[in-house]
Amino acid sequence: MKRLIIGDIHGCYLKLQELLQKVGLSADDEIIAIGDIIDRGSDSPKVMNFFMTYSNTQSVMGNHERKHLRSFRREIRPALSQLITRHQFGDDRYSQLCAYINSFPRFLDLPEAILVHGFFEPSVPLTEQRETVIFGTLGGEVYLKQHYHRPWYELYDGDKPIIVGHLDYLGTGKPLIYRDRVFCIDTWCCRGGALTGIVLPDLHLVSVQSHKNYWAK
Repeated sequence: MKRLIIGDIHGCYLKLQELLQKVGLSADDEIIAIGDIIDRGSDSPKVMNFFMTYSNTQSVMGNHERKHLRSFRREIRPALSQLITRHQFGDDRYSQLCAYINSFPRFLDLPEAILVHGFFEPSVPLTEQRETVIFGTLGGEVYLKQHYHRPWYELYDGDKPIIVGHLDYLGTGKPLIYRDRVFCIDTWCCRGGALTGIVLPDLHLVSVQSHKNYWAK
């Protein structure tokens, strides 16, 4: 069985389908998103329906899913991308969306790799990672910069490779791969970059080019 780990989809349904066709998965293979499967792109409802409908699909929690849950609970004010997505879904379906994403795990510890959406603090067990760090919030980013003088991925000390999304570190449509231990696969599909996936167990990279800045549109 293969596992396809997909970077930040951000509502880009057509690119998601192109990536799946390019990889050529079988019915027994698994599809796992690294979080931020909604917002900014034009087809967040279609992306969410895909993950809710098809078997062998799941996603870890991203900072955008977390924002939806927190704004739905009136803990924070929704940002523009959350307001647009809420309009795309409509009130009834939006409640279903929030109930569904509330089930997303904070991380996944697979035999081949660890999956989190945002960052990883060195020397801290996976189960004890700060929520703001693994989700990649602004507060988590500030915390790491205040406590460490090098980027988190240079300090990563986990037992397995780690796969993350959240940031397009290179800004070139290519993933950042650090010492074959850290795989940062958000390549800004929603802003005209690419949608990138990585196939386990052999850590094979695959991507499809995005030719439109969906978020600007």
